[in-house]
Amino acid sequence: MKFKVKRKTEFECSLERAFKTPMLCDVAKVHSGFGLMPAVTHCTDDEHWGKPGSTKKVWVAASPTQKGGFASVDHVIERIENKYWKIEVSDFQSWMLGFYKFTGEWETTAISANRIQVDYTYTLHSQLAVLWPLNWLFAKIFWKRYMIGVLENIREMIKNNEPYQYN
Repeated sequence: MKFKVKRKTEFECSLERAFKTPMLCDVAKVHSGFGLMPAVTHCTDDEHWGKPGSTKKVWVAASPTQKGGFASVDHVIERIENKYWKIEVSDFQSWMLGFYKFTGEWETTAISANRIQVDYTYTLHSQLAVLWPLNWLFAKIFWKRYMIGVLENIREMIKNNEPYQYN
């Protein structure tokens, strides 16, 4: 079963900045944790990150649900410059309520010169039917709220003109 969560917002910046900031800046500033969700601390094995087919290992701080350390692997599935990213988060190192992967999409559309609409979508994938009611609640309540926090972190990074770590 797939549980899809969508958020939409607008950023006041260039199209390039809205497109690159969430994927090419410091991910620890994007995913700073929320409730049970641990904060990302850093990534490794990320030499080619940002190119389709590239991967990186994601490391997290301890949280009520995880001991901290290596947590998952991110994969760039698709990149259409200044338009669209598709990534996959998988290889979870701790139990994630029966989810086996997350698919994230980030679509940018210029409304005007410095006004960019972002359509941010996460699809959470689960195969355990017995957990689907819990998965639905997690996606529609917790993950939706988490995505709002991520968008606000990115808004702050854009405002501060955060440097890109990757190409």
